[in-house]
Amino acid sequence: MTDKRQLLIDTALSLFTERGINLVGINEVLKVSGVAKKTLYHHFSSKEALIVAVLETRHQIFIHWLEERLAQAQDDLSLIDALFSALDDWFNDRVPQLSQFHGCLFINSAIECGDCRCQVSRFAKFHKQAVRELIEQRLSQPNESLVDLICLMKEGAIVSAMVSQDKAAALRSQALLKRLAPSLI
Repeated sequence: MTDKRQLLIDTALSLFTERGINLVGINEVLKVSGVAKKTLYHHFSSKEALIVAVLETRHQIFIHWLEERLAQAQDDLSLIDALFSALDDWFNDRVPQLSQFHGCLFINSAIECGDCRCQVSRFAKFHKQAVRELIEQRLSQPNESLVDLICLMKEGAIVSAMVSQDKAAALRSQALLKRLAPSLI
């Protein structure tokens, strides 16, 4: 990957995360990055192509971080602890590689895109499925009901932390899940 391409992705990732994909235009990405428009269009055929590249980058960063955080889990309850402690750190800006919390870039981008068939929405769905599969792999045994509950609580906590500025949403979700999970394990 060329340095200019990566600079464009990194710049757009920062801007899109902070302000959203619809409020940040290509000219702003170019101005902040210092890259020429011709170079941008050499690497990306459209703004949507740049957004998908940004989502791919964020996906890799997020999955790597989450894999590390879940690696210590020894059982299903410690998996819940690891996941929601990780989310709490993210919501409260204690994860430098994820930058300041502005909600989930995948949720935000899919909503802003508005078309569930566009590449942006499809990639957001792919990311959420990959996170679900990672959680599923860490369970002591296959348990569709438990993974559904964990993922729904995770998504709800993310939205609550962003929309309601409820930075304790992950910890409350963690406590609720630990009460509910034993009946599903």
